[in-house]
Amino acid sequence: MSHSDLQRVAIIGGMRTPFVKAGMEFSKVSPLALSAHAVQGLIERLSLNPEMIDDLVWGRVIHDPRLTNLAREIVFKLELPASIRAHLVSNNCISGIHALVAVADSIALGRADTGIAGGVESMSNPPILFGRQASSLFLEVARTRDNSQKLKTLCKLRLRHFYPESLSVREASTGLSMGEHAEVSAKEWQIGRQEQDEIAMRSHLRAAAATEDGRLGREIVPLQGIAKDTIIRPGTSMDKLAQLTPVFDRSAQGTITAGNASQLTDGAAAVALMSEERANRQGYEPLAFIKAVEFAGIHPDDGLLMAPCVAVPRLLAKTGLTLEDMDIVEVHEAFGAQVACNLAAWEKGWKEPAIGRVDPERLNPMGSSIAVGHPFAATGARIVTTLANELQRRKAKYGLVSICAAGAMAAAMILERPV
Repeated sequence: MSHSDLQRVAIIGGMRTPFVKAGMEFSKVSPLALSAHAVQGLIERLSLNPEMIDDLVWGRVIHDPRLTNLAREIVFKLELPASIRAHLVSNNCISGIHALVAVADSIALGRADTGIAGGVESMSNPPILFGRQASSLFLEVARTRDNSQKLKTLCKLRLRHFYPESLSVREASTGLSMGEHAEVSAKEWQIGRQEQDEIAMRSHLRAAAATEDGRLGREIVPLQGIAKDTIIRPGTSMDKLAQLTPVFDRSAQGTITAGNASQLTDGAAAVALMSEERANRQGYEPLAFIKAVEFAGIHPDDGLLMAPCVAVPRLLAKTGLTLEDMDIVEVHEAFGAQVACNLAAWEKGWKEPAIGRVDPERLNPMGSSIAVGHPFAATGARIVTTLANELQRRKAKYGLVSICAAGAMAAAMILERPV
């Protein structure tokens, strides 16, 4: 199939749950319940006929081994047509973009006309695991039929074996957490505390304004009486941020605090995609089309969260567009440090030619993950929804998405509003 034969993929709309801090309001809401709520809200808001849905692709980072294909369980929980093809994807913070691309590719190649993509994270409910010794003993008991042998094996258990092991936030390849890696990059790129705090303050104030005027609210399906994101702090100031102590490097050189980093978050987000032909036939006005996508990976030693500095320049080169052509630039805020490092690398050039400076007025105009929250696999769908809606409101043409991910990877996407 030639490029000219590919169908254009339209973003019809997106909806999500409120994003709340982990351990708070949604602490007893399962990932399946969060996911189903977002998908149901999307179907209802767009008046989608479930019989039209061909694919449902869902992202999740923190896995529950008891629920291996969460996407398929969403179909069953909502009693959607069993014919819907549904599968799960996972690649850290770009899981939601992978879900979107999986559906978009299916539509572009003619395997589907309509699909839903998104993701969820319940940071309140990570699986708690036994240690390797305890797990081995329990498996040995399960495999043994002889009761006396079972008893002998159980007698090997000690109190220490029952001490649970939670999931680690450290990179398996480096032994450092994302925050520790971000501190390293901040020092290498000479990104100071003030610049990071300014990014955080701007995120909170812009997200607060977008909440107040209803722009963010139109993307949210209320859940348990909560109708807005609860992490946003309208009263954030540089003075308040300056009072916070560094978290990852507690020396005088530390710069990353709880105020200029994204929070552990619960939430889910969903996006509806259609072929241009199906959208026209059904009377849906596309918010935007997916023009191009680029994924990239680098070595963690070069900067765990620096892969956007490769993905974005390559994406622009591939499309023949420039950073100046982008009316809105949405950069995921894992940390204020990571945002500042990425912006500096784009401006100066690093591994790829320089692409220029991002106008602060075009950057994250409704705030981003520091203020709104960051349920890992839901972030991609959240950002794409916000960007598509804002392009439509502004009657702008191009929008850029840039998301870093653990494992030293990244995703970049360009949306184009139909004109």
